[in-house]
Amino acid sequence: MPNKKKIYNKGWVFLGVILFLGLITSPVWLNQKGPAPEVELTEKAKAAEECVAPVEYMRRDHMKILDEWRHNVVRNGETIYVSSTGKEYVMSLTNTCLDCHSNSDEFCDKCHNYASVTVYCWDCHIQKPKEFK
Repeated sequence: MPNKKKIYNKGWVFLGVILFLGLITSPVWLNQKGPAPEVELTEKAKAAEECVAPVEYMRRDHMKILDEWRHNVVRNGETIYVSSTGKEYVMSLTNTCLDCHSNSDEFCDKCHNYASVTVYCWDCHIQKPKEFK
């Protein structure tokens, strides 16, 4: 008959396993932020009823379209973006995006702060739209 060994300090072992699991999963628990903040659109954005891309895409991937625009304007000299609906837009953060979304504190900063994202857009771009020439 095999020799059975008795486990001593079962309570401490159990407590150690619980503490280990809590420690290993703590990043998940500490990063729970709740629902994303609601942003307030300007009157011009409400009146436009559409953006350069569908709303869900813009919420999720607007940085991709801005990167694409920057590349196309700076590297290729292209300045016109044709949306999936066929409408043409000038590829300009300042004069296209900020024309409708001019309240950066309410629109941009609220979500970027929620997501702990530091944007560098304003290193080069001004926040007040101006006439595009």
